[in-house]
Amino acid sequence: MSSALVQNYARIDVTFERGEGAYLYAEDGRRFLDFASGIGVTSLGHAHAGVTGALKDQADKVWHVSNLYNIDPQARLAERLVANSFADRAFFCNSGAEAVEAALKMARIHHSSTGHPERYRVITAVNAFHGRTLATIAAGGQAKHLDGFGPKVEGFDQIALNDLDAAKKAIQPETAAILIEPLQGEGGIHIADSDFLAGLRALADDAGILLIYDEIQCGMGRTGKLWAHEWSGVAPDIMTLAKALGNGFPIGAVLCTEAVAATLVPGKHGTTFGGNPLAMSVANAVLDEMLADGFLSHVKRMGALLRQRLESLIGNKRVFSEVRGSGLMIGLQCTDSNLELMTALREQGLLSVVADGNALRLLPPLIIDETQIDEACAALERACAAIES
Repeated sequence: MSSALVQNYARIDVTFERGEGAYLYAEDGRRFLDFASGIGVTSLGHAHAGVTGALKDQADKVWHVSNLYNIDPQARLAERLVANSFADRAFFCNSGAEAVEAALKMARIHHSSTGHPERYRVITAVNAFHGRTLATIAAGGQAKHLDGFGPKVEGFDQIALNDLDAAKKAIQPETAAILIEPLQGEGGIHIADSDFLAGLRALADDAGILLIYDEIQCGMGRTGKLWAHEWSGVAPDIMTLAKALGNGFPIGAVLCTEAVAATLVPGKHGTTFGGNPLAMSVANAVLDEMLADGFLSHVKRMGALLRQRLESLIGNKRVFSEVRGSGLMIGLQCTDSNLELMTALREQGLLSVVADGNALRLLPPLIIDETQIDEACAALERACAAIES
């Protein structure tokens, strides 16, 4: 929009002036059903009364004091996340990439502090996405993200998702951890099989290394459970969070076991803004909703309904050939161009997000209802008809 901006985004020429629930309203009056959710962020929808109220209440008290002092909503959020996960401790930052960076540092210092400073390498998956910092693009390993930013940060070894034999062969004396998305988002909506995760857990235990899950996109109720890895029953040692935890307010988090947390002593890592009262109050309000009775069962029902409706459209449509994912994290495998389908959907009033491998992501707010699923599928049918005509 502005020539003063760095031109690193290929922005769509739409400006939104307000949102309400699952809808966004543009300046020109058009209404869009938001199945992008700010790339999986606004899972409680726009202008959510509880979340907005928590932000306003805290804004009238104190915004920032730094981590030199106690922050009550931070302590409360940590206790609640720990109580509802595998973890013993929580660390807060400002973004998903920062959370992954913190997790990588935790893995290194854990081994260094326990007598194995040589262990620094991390095994990751092909098509992974872990952020845009120098270390996290190296962890993701995608050429398009690495191009121009060399030399590549050393210490990452990639395997194919769900290839347990490759994971076993990749472990070496310098390996510190395995970093995996239980459900890849940017990579095209690919699920890490339960057997694969169980196998990684066994390999990590046998080798004395750490298992890290990146649930920045797939966590916080997106799959119908609070954490995507709960479907497998296989817990990690470290887990990264962001996106939906703040419903649009910037926040990142790392959950970890006591054994991992014990080695991150004062002075070894920190953040100026992370865990500030505003972000913590918002995240606590988000948890209020997601932990409420019936919330996750609603996500499961809506996810199953949306998946059923989408799969019924495959047979007579040449625009997409497969529906995959879990809960309300859905990928459509496009047969032509995912950008073309995204554009056609937007013209029909439905927002979506592209992903690698010519996939299109549908990431609706977790509060959607059957009527809105009907509306989305009708828009998809119209878009497919327009493309095929």
